[in-house]
Amino acid sequence: QVQLIESGGGLVQAGGSLRLSCAASGRTFSSYAMGWFRQAPGKEREFVAGIRWNNKDYADSVKGRFTISRDNAKNTVYVQMNSLQPEDTAVYYCAADSRPGVRSLTTPDTYNYWGQGTQVTVSS
Repeated sequence: QVQLIESGGGLVQAGGSLRLSCAASGRTFSSYAMGWFRQAPGKEREFVAGIRWNNKDYADSVKGRFTISRDNAKNTVYVQMNSLQPEDTAVYYCAADSRPGVRSLTTPDTYNYWGQGTQVTVSS
């Protein structure tokens, strides 16, 4: 069982920055693929960023503004979010794929563990 705890959400003005963190349990964290997804009210959950080993992937909507990283010594994955816009407002979820094998980072079905989410609100 892997537990994921997100933190770092909040209210920020447009153009501002936030860094979300996701602390994971598990002794083999370095082997997990990790992803960030978000869900805005009335919309489907969408991929934001993912990382497997040193491979990273981003949604087109956040490329150049968001950066995903991980610290395996701390069992933590981060997403640095810069130049935030009101359309970035959503609940952000951390997800982990703890299974062996390589799957798409962008697909929610890839991930077998999910955090509870953290709210990010960007005011205009």
